[in-house]
Amino acid sequence: MQSVATWLVARPHNAVLALAGTLLLPVLHLLSGAIIVLLILQRGAQVAGGVAGIARVLLTAVAFVVGAPVAQVAISIALTLVPSILFGALLQGTRSLTLTLQVSAILAAVAMLVFQLVVDDLVGFWQPVLVEWQQLAREIGLQAQADFIAADPETAAKLLSLAAVIWRWLLYTVYLLLGYRLYQSLPIQTGNYGRFCDLNVGRVIALVMAIMSVVAWASGSDLLQNVAVVLFAVFGLQGLANVHWMHVEKRLPIFAVFAVYVLVLVLQVLMIFALAVVGYMDAWFGYRNRAAKQQ
Repeated sequence: MQSVATWLVARPHNAVLALAGTLLLPVLHLLSGAIIVLLILQRGAQVAGGVAGIARVLLTAVAFVVGAPVAQVAISIALTLVPSILFGALLQGTRSLTLTLQVSAILAAVAMLVFQLVVDDLVGFWQPVLVEWQQLAREIGLQAQADFIAADPETAAKLLSLAAVIWRWLLYTVYLLLGYRLYQSLPIQTGNYGRFCDLNVGRVIALVMAIMSVVAWASGSDLLQNVAVVLFAVFGLQGLANVHWMHVEKRLPIFAVFAVYVLVLVLQVLMIFALAVVGYMDAWFGYRNRAAKQQ
């Protein structure tokens, strides 16, 4: 990883080539976002912005030449580069990984709130997706899921809204964390922004989430309930930080850390929920701090 990071920041054209190459395939966009964050932390936002601009022009030109939909390509590139630049600049400005992720959690909650206020008819908004998913579910034999979408489109649309916001937040967070990991691998760094294993979303956000949950339950407000769910999901990241902390403190072997990531990919929502429970409890009771004091 160190050799890759060193090569990327050595010369701007190295980063342009790598960024353009990874932006060609959506599956590699994680690396694209990480490259931007790395460049911002090591070379500054101006250099990163220049590299992003050149890569965007190159790919737009390629799309035009091969007859690909230029507008769609441009939107896809922007959805990767713009959040990466914003998150990377925020990390550079705050000089704190924890504060940056706390701000990202607030932004995710605000995004969920604004989306619900702007979109009055969630079923109508997600109708094309619901129809497509219903057809796909029937084709692959998931009749129960297809019947659920047909019988209760309101709930399905609500779940899609939650998934969209949480997924985007998680994706942009991975850009940030992967880019920061590349930055940490460099032999010479321009600053220290903290360790991921020390991440604490904080009691304030935990309290806000708890209050919103109670108010949503008492009033039956779907709007507040969805915002509370987004905030709760954020604590899954703190739960994951606890896993890494246990490994750093030699309380958990590396294969166990890999196993957690595999379970996240396999179990998805269930594992994220389990990590969120761990993270939420840690925010209130500070298990890592207590364990460190006992040493």
